[in-house]
Amino acid sequence: MLRGIERPQLAQLATCDYIERGEDVVIAGPIGTGKTHLAIALGVEAVQRRQRVAFIRAADLVRELLEARDERMLTRLHQRYLRVALLIVDELGFVPFDRAGGELLFNLLADRHERRSTIVTTNLAFSEWVQVFGDEKLTTALLDRLGHHAHILTTKGQSYRTRRRTTA
Repeated sequence: MLRGIERPQLAQLATCDYIERGEDVVIAGPIGTGKTHLAIALGVEAVQRRQRVAFIRAADLVRELLEARDERMLTRLHQRYLRVALLIVDELGFVPFDRAGGELLFNLLADRHERRSTIVTTNLAFSEWVQVFGDEKLTTALLDRLGHHAHILTTKGQSYRTRRRTTA
């Protein structure tokens, strides 16, 4: 069981109704507490309900956005991600972005806001997101959009991998 997340919250998200409403989910918590596993489980549930789902690590998404911009294919990439009912952006906060990368990620998430659902997993508190994006106004605008009509889940506890290592 995930520590810090209540069963009713999980049951409600498992219905995938949030996807129909274009709501977002932010799963925050310490490293190794099940954020990615939960995001994948929600993605699998959405696929079983015939929703289009994409999963990508935040650093890989930013790299993909930068490459698309350089190749003048950014509009096509945005359209591809807008066709996805649920975009799962994993590990936001592990790797900081340069300003251009942060702006491109912001623009994609802003385009999806209230139209399509996004799940973001992060090990950072919201107050630390400016370290990733490097710009306070951009970070505030992104948090404003992600926090609007969003389900915020916070995992707790010690890393699963650390617990396994100490009990083995």
